[in-house]
Amino acid sequence: MTSYDTSHAGRPEPLQDGALWRRTLRVPMRDGVRLAADLYSASPGPEAPALPVLLERTPYGRRTRRGSDQDRGDAPIPRPEDIARHFTSAGYHVVRQDCRGRGDSEGTFVKYLGEGPDGVDTIAWLRNQAWCDGRVVMTGVSYSAHVQAAAAAEGVTGLVAMFQDSGGFSSAYDAGMRMGGAFELKQVTWALRHALRSPEATADPVLAEQLLRVDVTGWFDAMPWRPGCTPLRHLSAYEDFVLEQWRQDTFGDYYRNPALYGRGFYERFPDAPSMHLGSWYDPYVRSTIENFTALRELKSAPSYLVMGPWTHGHRCETYAGDVDFGPRATLDGNLAPSYLEFRRRWFDRALGRADEGEDGNEEWGDLPAVQYFLMGGGDGRRDAAGRMRHGGAWRTDTQWPPASTAPVALYFSTGGALTTAPPTATAASVTYDFDPRRPVPTMGGQVTSGEPVMTGGAYDQNAPDARVYGAREPYLPLDSRPDVISLSTPPLERDVVLAGPVSARLHISTSAPDTDFTVKLIDVHPPNADYPHGFAMNLTDGIVRCRFHRSWEHPEPLTPGEVYEIEVTAPDTANRFLAGHRIRLDISSSNFPRFDVNTNTGEPEATARRTAVATNTVHMDAGHPSHLRVWLEGGAGALVWPRP
Repeated sequence: MTSYDTSHAGRPEPLQDGALWRRTLRVPMRDGVRLAADLYSASPGPEAPALPVLLERTPYGRRTRRGSDQDRGDAPIPRPEDIARHFTSAGYHVVRQDCRGRGDSEGTFVKYLGEGPDGVDTIAWLRNQAWCDGRVVMTGVSYSAHVQAAAAAEGVTGLVAMFQDSGGFSSAYDAGMRMGGAFELKQVTWALRHALRSPEATADPVLAEQLLRVDVTGWFDAMPWRPGCTPLRHLSAYEDFVLEQWRQDTFGDYYRNPALYGRGFYERFPDAPSMHLGSWYDPYVRSTIENFTALRELKSAPSYLVMGPWTHGHRCETYAGDVDFGPRATLDGNLAPSYLEFRRRWFDRALGRADEGEDGNEEWGDLPAVQYFLMGGGDGRRDAAGRMRHGGAWRTDTQWPPASTAPVALYFSTGGALTTAPPTATAASVTYDFDPRRPVPTMGGQVTSGEPVMTGGAYDQNAPDARVYGAREPYLPLDSRPDVISLSTPPLERDVVLAGPVSARLHISTSAPDTDFTVKLIDVHPPNADYPHGFAMNLTDGIVRCRFHRSWEHPEPLTPGEVYEIEVTAPDTANRFLAGHRIRLDISSSNFPRFDVNTNTGEPEATARRTAVATNTVHMDAGHPSHLRVWLEGGAGALVWPRP
């Protein structure tokens, strides 16, 4: 990572012809470590007026351009000083700080776990400065959203507003580090990418070259890894936290750390306005929505939710993966003139400042509690960039799930149907063999930082190709695999709007002491001239590791042949299934490399040396009514099937 010149620490530095001033700060922590930060102000020196402070804490370099801060998908990425000036011109001081052990900050970087105390200490120090009026607001994307929730969970004083964009753990065990007991391997690809930018690699060109030459796909083929035999073996700090995350498979003290478990500490969060912004193809959908709903219920200050159709942090793009949602999909130009303006207006509102806009328009005062992008409605043809036009539109509501929706159960049949009628057969099931050595490849989904082995977004599940890690020629549709159970409705007679949680209640049995079950919700477009095979667009997916069938804290092996009832939860989504489309659910036992692969042996995945083929069964009879549960506008009455 770039190292900055701190020889003039504390001296104000003029920027942009004196319209902006920057000073380097050294902020002391309770253990004596000092964290580097930049203070941006509209005026120099200690005589700067006392104003609210906008704080962003980052592990990515406080002076590094971040693509998630750009206003438009086709515009240059702004510099931190350009972003800062937008806020200093509006009456804020801006502080951007390097997290511990990153950039110019002292100490050792340990991902996530120390961010709560460091955030509390930083805010306390800022409030004691003459140029702070006692009010601190926090902003930031991804990791910079996680650190906000971490500080809030410590019971921080003086934090008067939070803008959490694409992050902020409600429970990292449920989303972000694990899901359903399975390890999210984006933690590994993130570590590989950012190890190259670490202070250690910056100081050691040999280490940097070694990390640059890592064959990521080759190492993923060689999982599981052992200490000292990983692509991070020459950077012990990173190897240690990756392997520790992987080993921590039960919900214990590790995951109850306030930095990872906002759910357990919501009562400590400040009673302050909060904005929770996320996207349907982001890993933190569940955290974003849970933080919004929990704080809205527990606090008197307002909470707001915005959910777009993007991948992680890409709110100014109209597409996610191979699917385009049209010009209305972006935040800028639709919800506000720009992302910067959206944030500035929201903070002004949170601080009680009058905001009528330049034209005197007072509409901002009527900011809805929920704004979400309902995907769907496009013509399904290929656009000039080669993406499928799925379309969509913004909606508002007072709650989530939307008030117009109700839960609906769609039951499974051995013939591959999803229907509102519960099964009547006395015995019905589908069985397949799951071989961990040949897992189902990940095709899009709620993935970030996964390159080069996985990419987030929406993709045609009918058409895996050479871009998909683990896909093999002749690249047949994923539902052609013998270890995938594919269930779908008949073609819909009219449009169906789905918006809310998604889960599947499965009655399962297996030949193994442990195995996984996965689900994937899909919008099946009918064939057209551009897509003669149709387009099977993934919406959301989930997984459950069955040794946690009773408890996340205390895993238990399965008894081969015994029937268990499990629930597989997928992140929420919002989609319009047009007339003629089908609602489809795919069930299997792997989704790699999004999640690590269960060995079916009962041994922890992080250390297992053996694998075994599991014979897995999903039961679908009257006594074991496996079903999909979704929230539909109009409830079950929305589903009308064509007449035979």
